[in-house]
Amino acid sequence: MTAQTGTPGTVTAVYKVSGMSCGHCEGSVSGEISEIPGVSSVKAVAATGEVTVVSEAPLDEAAVRTAVDEAGFELVAQD
Repeated sequence: MTAQTGTPGTVTAVYKVSGMSCGHCEGSVSGEISEIPGVSSVKAVAATGEVTVVSEAPLDEAAVRTAVDEAGFELVAQD
């Protein structure tokens, strides 16, 4: 995950997710992550495996991992 501050009061984080291959996959991942408290927007891109999340504060990676797992995909560990 890479994190950066966006608009004041928001945090933008980019996560890598493996296994997404289509728009339905993007929707599943986005829908699950959107349910995490504090998340204001999610954009998943199957072609790159990147999921960009804007939230009020940094998210707990375990919560993101759980949401991605619920969608049927895997959060890729970042070095």
